[in-house]
Amino acid sequence: MALLLSSSFVSSTQLPFSTFNTDKWNTGRVNKNSYCFTMCSVSNSSSSKPKRVWIWTESKQVMTAAVERGWNTFVFLSENQQLAIDWSTIALLDPLFIKEGEVYDSGDRRVGSIIEVSTPQELQQLQPADGQAENIVIDLPDWQVIPAENIVASFQGSGKTVFAISKTPSEAQIFLEALEQGLGGIVLKVEDVKAVLALKEYFDGRNEVSNLLSLMKATVTRVDVAGMGDRVCVDLCSLMRPGEGLLVGSFARGLFLVHSECLESNYIASRPFRVNAGPVHAYVLVPGGKTCYLSELKSGKEVIVVDQKGRQRTAVVGRVKIESRPLILVEAKTNSGDQTLYGIILQNAETVALVSPCKGTGEQEKAIPVTSLKVGDEVLLRVQGAARHTGIEIQEFIVEN
Repeated sequence: MALLLSSSFVSSTQLPFSTFNTDKWNTGRVNKNSYCFTMCSVSNSSSSKPKRVWIWTESKQVMTAAVERGWNTFVFLSENQQLAIDWSTIALLDPLFIKEGEVYDSGDRRVGSIIEVSTPQELQQLQPADGQAENIVIDLPDWQVIPAENIVASFQGSGKTVFAISKTPSEAQIFLEALEQGLGGIVLKVEDVKAVLALKEYFDGRNEVSNLLSLMKATVTRVDVAGMGDRVCVDLCSLMRPGEGLLVGSFARGLFLVHSECLESNYIASRPFRVNAGPVHAYVLVPGGKTCYLSELKSGKEVIVVDQKGRQRTAVVGRVKIESRPLILVEAKTNSGDQTLYGIILQNAETVALVSPCKGTGEQEKAIPVTSLKVGDEVLLRVQGAARHTGIEIQEFIVEN
């Protein structure tokens, strides 16, 4: 997933936890990135901040289901260290341990404080305090009506990341959405695989509705043969559906939605994991609102997959193929009256296509092969700031032709 990672997760405070031997673990140290699961990965609204998910379970099936869905931070009681060690032989885990009301990582560092709230009086007194860890875990053992809004309000603006222990996906949803902003994360304490599946479905649904990129219609103004060049095929670890592809362009100011090779063709078998994306110099959109050159992609890196409606998701690159092929130059202008030219160079092949804004239901209507592209055709374009430094948008005067 394009993950928006907050500042350093682990507190610098260290307390003794000498019984834990970090040499037994595959990781050797805490992977801070793994604590974060992005609910809305590219958004500036307060309700779209990264949401963290920790799993508290003694079920191997629940652990496996969680890891398969991108959650690998697990909470254990301090006496269950052996269980954590056993599970680490199955999957790469980031274990956290509860001891005397505090949460420790595998390096004996205190990373969380647990606050139990059992009465309305305790709820009223709930607030940030000196001595608390950077992350606060709220435990509500006896509440029938969950006071999620009170908790969000109590810690708003404190700089703390507040988790709540949830025993069902519906409870988790209440905490994540309270007062629009929601808590920073949840600890899902379950022994049922269905709870993990339901929570992941909730996150996917939120991404699909809220996590949209703005795409514009652009009219093709030029299609020309461009000679030979080194083009990049990007093979992902995920399958793409009709209408999906990568945002690619010769200039960062405008990225074209290049369709995947998921459609059936008379010339070659469908390859729904592949985008024939363009030459080595082209920009491609990657997580965090950044771009990188196609030539910089390699196995393990992430890109943003986008569909006709602007819905986006992250995907891991499995392989990159660079080969010399004949190229074609495409230029377009938006239909907004702006005279800025946007350009892309692609392999001159019938399996390479740009995504069309056509609202037809047929799969073939979602894409226009570059070999049949002509002046006047409409394609989808992502318009953004032109100036970039190491892929990050900056405010700077720049001219690109």
